[in-house]
Amino acid sequence: MRESLRYVAEHSPYYKRLFAKHNIDVLKIETIDDLRTIPTTSKHDLQRENSDFLCVSPIDVIDYVTTSGTLGEPVTFALTESDLQRLAYNEASSFTMAGCTKEDVMQLMTTIDRRFMAGLAYFMGARELGCAIVRVGNGIPELQWDTIKRVNSSVCMVVPSFLMKMIEFAEKNGIDYNNSSLKRAICIGEALRMPNGELTTLGKRINEKWPSLELYSTYASTEMQTSFTECKMHRGGHIPGDLIIVELLDENNQPVADGEPGEVTITTLGVEAMPLLRFKTGDICIRMSEPCACGRNSARLSSVIGRKNQMIKFKGTTIYPPILFDILDNIPEVENYIVEVFTNSLGTDQIQIRIGSNNHSDAFVKQIKDIFRSKVRVAPDIQFESVELISRLQTPPMSRKVVKFFDLRHNA
Repeated sequence: MRESLRYVAEHSPYYKRLFAKHNIDVLKIETIDDLRTIPTTSKHDLQRENSDFLCVSPIDVIDYVTTSGTLGEPVTFALTESDLQRLAYNEASSFTMAGCTKEDVMQLMTTIDRRFMAGLAYFMGARELGCAIVRVGNGIPELQWDTIKRVNSSVCMVVPSFLMKMIEFAEKNGIDYNNSSLKRAICIGEALRMPNGELTTLGKRINEKWPSLELYSTYASTEMQTSFTECKMHRGGHIPGDLIIVELLDENNQPVADGEPGEVTITTLGVEAMPLLRFKTGDICIRMSEPCACGRNSARLSSVIGRKNQMIKFKGTTIYPPILFDILDNIPEVENYIVEVFTNSLGTDQIQIRIGSNNHSDAFVKQIKDIFRSKVRVAPDIQFESVELISRLQTPPMSRKVVKFFDLRHNA
């Protein structure tokens, strides 16, 4: 931590100004508690002063990526050769956490292009681990199954909802997926477990259909350049203490107690091109510090409860999108959906859910609203659309992943 602070103080235009403004002497910061004397950094800071976070000459940059832009304009991140080596080490450690070894054949069911850091990180991490890799990319269940048959893939990197499409294709084409070579799936991008460790509705569906496939969650972001991955106990993602410092903060930037939700705030260690100090990710998680039953002593993070900027105050109830997704995923006749939140005429949050389904009856609307009232005490507006339209809305042209939540409050 002290090395990272000295490096940032010497090389980062943004943090040089921040330290001067607040009269911060990094040589006096020796503990995690001391670190709290540094003001936090926000996504807005990154967007507004993106280039001033760069600590190296452009000639030393090897790779450029961008954030997904889920909560605003994407941010550009630069990586040096050292950063790429760190990324490979991080993912190799992540895969080891999930039980992978060099004997595995890893099938990448995620994109490696489109300015996506994670796809490259997975490839490099698998190389670092020494296992074989097959880069299939996202989508196309037929190609995925053909690849599994050809090379006997044993583990995959995948968005969990795509596993349902894999199952659907297998059932239609007589593929005995429970007796396939694929035995482990490391899942990204969608909630697989609730903060208490129980599988989400999506996770339960996959597990019920494909019990021979062990599901692991991994959580990361471009800004963190670090992964938090489940071990075999499936009770939160272990924090790699040699790569990152994690604080969980409340609304007043004060640390929360273990078991209490807080905003994940990170300080990267060992990043050369664009290190971050006390960066507020916007993700709300719970920290667990007791030793894990797997034998490791590192603290763990729960699955993401929600994103701070996506919090909805609806009819006096605080709601995050993941709980809405879990409810909708549990209604069989709902084929697909998007959740929209906007500001109504009274100036308060309003939720509208646009559902793709073959059932458009009033009775089905009532059923859906009754389910919401039983789960979260309030019922959103329901609007039926064609399954095809919802599928198009979920995949905007510039997006690298399926989008189910549209926050229209800023456009009001």
